[in-house]
Amino acid sequence: MKRVLSLLVFVVLLNGCDDGNLIQEDIDFESATMQSCSTNNIIYKLNEKEALLVEIPETSFTTEPSSTNTPTELSISSTSNRVVYRFFNGTVSADNICETIPAAAPIVTDQWTATDGTIQILTTAVKTTNTTDNSTKITGYNHNIVFKNITFAKSSGTQVYETFAFGDYVTTATTLPFLFDETLEKCSTSNQIYNYTSSEALMLTIDPSLIVNEVTPLNSPRTGIIGTTTNILKYRLFSGLLTSAYFCNATTPTTPALSQEWNGVAGISGISGIIEVTTTTNGPSSFKHTIVLKKASLAKGNNNFLLGDNYIYGELLTTN
Repeated sequence: MKRVLSLLVFVVLLNGCDDGNLIQEDIDFESATMQSCSTNNIIYKLNEKEALLVEIPETSFTTEPSSTNTPTELSISSTSNRVVYRFFNGTVSADNICETIPAAAPIVTDQWTATDGTIQILTTAVKTTNTTDNSTKITGYNHNIVFKNITFAKSSGTQVYETFAFGDYVTTATTLPFLFDETLEKCSTSNQIYNYTSSEALMLTIDPSLIVNEVTPLNSPRTGIIGTTTNILKYRLFSGLLTSAYFCNATTPTTPALSQEWNGVAGISGISGIIEVTTTTNGPSSFKHTIVLKKASLAKGNNNFLLGDNYIYGELLTTN
C-alpha cells in the first residue's frame, strides 16, 4: 500500500513540474498585419499586449525572386538576425517598437529571445496586368518569412518551434520608366537599332534581312524571333545621363553607370517573342520600317515581365 501511495505522489509531483521544456506555449500572430519601422531594420506584428519583432538587414529582402523551393536562409542569434517576443501590460503600438525613445507605457513585462534557428525568406515578384494589352509590371516583392527550428530563451527555460510561419512582408519595386517615343536609330557600322531617353535604352541587334528598303505586302510583315545570337533585345536603365554618344561603339562605354539590364526572352515561333517589321514608303527613295514586338518578355535573373501582346518598338527611317 505504501508503495502505491509513493508512486501516486511521484506522478503528481512529476506532472506539476515545469523544467522549461515540457510545457508548449502557443504564439499566435496569424491574423496580425505585418508592419515595418522606417528608421531601422525591424519588422513586426502586434497582437493587443504582445509583439513579435524581427531585426534583419534590409538587404536580406532582395529584388531577385527565389529559385523554386530555395529560400534565402539567415542564422538566428541573440545579436544578429534577431527574433524577440515581448509581453506588455497594456495595448502595444508602433510607438513602442520603432521610436528611438519608446513610449513610457505600456511596459514590457516579459521577453522571449530567440537564441538559435534559421530565418527562411522565399521571395516572389508582385505583378499587375494591363487588361488592355496584357502587359505586366512588377510593382513589388513578396517575402514569405518562416522560422525553422527556432529556440526561444524565456524565464522558465526554453521553447522550440520546428516550423513557425511569421508571414508575408511586401517591399516596393523600382518602376522601370519606359518613357520611349517611337523614334528609332540604327548604327551605321552594325545591326543595332536603339531607342533611348535620358536614363534608359531599348536596343535590338536585328537580323538585317528584316530591314529591307522594299514595301511589304498588306498585312504581310517580315517576321523574326527574339533570340540569344540574333535579334537580341536588351533593356538598360542607367544612373547617370544617357546620350547618343553611348551607342555604336566598338566597346560598351562605362559611363553612364549601368543600374539594371534586362534581356529579351528567346521567342517561340508563332507563340512568343515575335518581331514584325512593316515597311512603307516615306517619300522619294525613303522608307519607314515600323517594328512591333508581339508577346515579348524581358528577364533579369529569375525576374521577368511581359511587354504585351503588341508592343510598338518604333519607326526606323532609311533611304536608298
